[in-house]
Amino acid sequence: MISTDTLLDFFIETREQTELICEPLEIEDFVVQPIIDVSPPKWHLGHTTWFFEEFILKEFDKSYNVFNDDFSFVFNSYYETVGKRVIRADRGNLSRPSVKKVYDYRHYVTNAMSNLLNLNQNKELRQILEIGIHHEKQHQELLLTDIKYILGNNPLLPKYSDLFKEYRLDYKEPKWISLNEGIYEIGHNSTDFSFDNELGRHKVYLHNYAISNNLVTNAEYLEFIKSDGYKRFDIWHAQGWDWVQQNNIIAPLYWHQIDGVWYNYSLNGLTEIDLAAPVTHISYYEAFAYAQYKGCRLPTEFEWEAVQERFNWGQRWEWTESAYLPYPNYKKADGALGEYNGKFMVNQKVLRGCSVATPTKHARHTYRNFFQTDLRWQYTGIRLAK
Repeated sequence: MISTDTLLDFFIETREQTELICEPLEIEDFVVQPIIDVSPPKWHLGHTTWFFEEFILKEFDKSYNVFNDDFSFVFNSYYETVGKRVIRADRGNLSRPSVKKVYDYRHYVTNAMSNLLNLNQNKELRQILEIGIHHEKQHQELLLTDIKYILGNNPLLPKYSDLFKEYRLDYKEPKWISLNEGIYEIGHNSTDFSFDNELGRHKVYLHNYAISNNLVTNAEYLEFIKSDGYKRFDIWHAQGWDWVQQNNIIAPLYWHQIDGVWYNYSLNGLTEIDLAAPVTHISYYEAFAYAQYKGCRLPTEFEWEAVQERFNWGQRWEWTESAYLPYPNYKKADGALGEYNGKFMVNQKVLRGCSVATPTKHARHTYRNFFQTDLRWQYTGIRLAK
C-alpha cells in the first residue's frame, strides 16, 4: 500500500489524464454511441467520477453533499447493489446533463476527494482509492478505443489527434521460444496493486510447448485473407463461422479496401496498412481461425504468463485459449465492489498483455483482461503457440 500523499498525487494525475484524452474532441463527439459496447466519452467522464463519489465520499466524508441526486442513476454502470441505472444501450441518449455540467461534476468531486485525503488516513479508504484510480485507468483505455470506434464509424473518418501514435512495435527475427514441461507458478505475488481476479497464486503443470517471439503482422494476416481464410469453414469454430457469415466479415475491424489497396483507420486518420505492424482489432474467432490456418494454436493464459516473466511482451491485448475463470481460493469482496470482476467469469476468453491505449502505471504481466469472443474494438492481437 503506497502512502496517502503519493496516492493523492496519483489520483490527481489520473483525473487530469482522463480529461487530456478528451481535449481533441468536438462537443458533438461526447454523446455518440454507435453500438452497445461503446460508451459515449461524456459517460466515461461521469462514471469515473461517480465511482469516487459513491464508494469513497458518501462513505468516508459525512459532510459531503452529493452533486446531483440523479447522477447515480445516470452514471452507475452495472452495480446492482447500488441501485437503478440507465441501461447500457441508452447511454447515447443522454443529451443531458450537458458536457459542461459533467465537467463541473468532475471538478466538484476531485476537489472534495483532495480535501478528504488531506484529512483522512483511513486504510480502508486508501484501498478503495487505489481501486478507483486503476478503475479510471481502465476507463482511459476504454475511452480511447471508444473514441476510435466513434470516429472510425463517422463516414468522414476524421482524425482524432497526431499526438496519439499507434506505433509499430519492434519486430525481432522470428523464432519459437520453447519451455520445458514442469510446474509453474501463476498469479500476482507482490504488494503492488492488482485486481482480485489476479489473486490466488497457484501452481500449474505445463507440457512442453513453444511460443512465437513476435505478434502476427498485418502482412502475415493479409496472406490469410488472400488465401481465402474468411471463406474456409474448416478452420473456424462453428459459432465463429456463423459470425463471419451473418456479419459479412472479410477483414479486421477498421480495414478498408479501396481500389484494390488495403487501408487502415487509426486515430491519426486513414492510411495504407503498415505491413510490418502487428495486426490488431481481431476477434477471438479470427485469432483462432488464423492459428488453425498456420497449423498452430493460441497459448493458454498460463503458458503466456510463464514466458512473460522472462520477456517484456504484451503491447497488444493478446487472445489466449483460456476461459475467464476464478483462480483457486478466489473470493469476491463483500458489497458492491464484489461485482467488479467475479460476476463476469462466464462465456469470456482471457486476454493478456496491454495495448497502445493502456495508460502508464497500469500494466503488469499478471493482468487478466477478458472479453466475449466476437468483440474486436479493443487493440487485440495474435501470438501463436504450438
